[in-house]
Amino acid sequence: MGTGITSLATKHFACLGGGIGSVNLIKGLKRHTENISVVVSMADEGGSAGRLRRLYDIHPPGDLVSCMSALIDKEHQQFSELLTYRFPGDRYAKDDQLAGQKLGNLMMVAARDITGSFSDGIAHLKELFHVKGYIYPATREKVTISAVTADGVEVHGEENIDLGKYNGSRTLRQVLLKPDNPQLSEGVIEALERADVIIAGPGDLYTTVLPVLIIPQVKAYLKKSAQKKIFITNVANKPFETTGYVVSDFISAVTTHLGSFPFDTVIVNNRFDIPIPTALSYTYVENVKTTGMKDYAIVQTDLIDEAFSIYHDSDKLATTIANTI
Repeated sequence: MGTGITSLATKHFACLGGGIGSVNLIKGLKRHTENISVVVSMADEGGSAGRLRRLYDIHPPGDLVSCMSALIDKEHQQFSELLTYRFPGDRYAKDDQLAGQKLGNLMMVAARDITGSFSDGIAHLKELFHVKGYIYPATREKVTISAVTADGVEVHGEENIDLGKYNGSRTLRQVLLKPDNPQLSEGVIEALERADVIIAGPGDLYTTVLPVLIIPQVKAYLKKSAQKKIFITNVANKPFETTGYVVSDFISAVTTHLGSFPFDTVIVNNRFDIPIPTALSYTYVENVKTTGMKDYAIVQTDLIDEAFSIYHDSDKLATTIANTI
């Protein structure tokens, strides 16, 4: 075990994923360290980010901007609110409509055009908005994903997967990248190499986390590296993606996609007494006991955000990580 929350200050972290789970993770970590790198999946093509991806031929900016907002230092939180401001209306409106767009996403388009590249645009916004740490799109190119359901139906596109726009089983078995061997963005391997701790999750398993882990260079690095590697399971199962999953199902999914389970620690929520609103159709991820040999440790604790019980509490998560490393 570590020396407590103060141990975070001296460690470098690489966080893999990019969705709201990563946002909650880095909000907790950033209170104790600026040594945070976030590697964000470029497979998103749904909602407002997907509309900009199609309209302006840009890498999907949504998750990246959300993580950027989460990394803004505490003296400039008004900038965080500005980046995440969403115009009223439907996120799934027509591509050329302002309704439902996030201001930071629009600024990312402008920054890309002003600087001439997506990576330079990220650097430009980081400087303007006092973003600490590092943030990287996982791949140089935009990627798309397909998923295979438990009964063999292939579903194309992140939005169709995310919204359950397919027939048959509502549980997924596999996710595939196209292209299947995309180039990593500059700086991703360096971020992994300088990390003392590599963290995957929490987040949508098949549409956010695995699309980063299965990039061949990332997969190869995780399997060979000797660094501390932590996998954080979700608090709750998302409909159309991990319906009915228990902790071992998350581990099995990673093992199937990577050929082995390269993480030495799995962090799991063990508090289930706060009701999840029935309208959400989410259920808690439970740690059903399994037998067999394990070469990873399972750390179980209360990780619930009491204000919104399908999410992790940022401070609880940071404290758990500190006591694990």
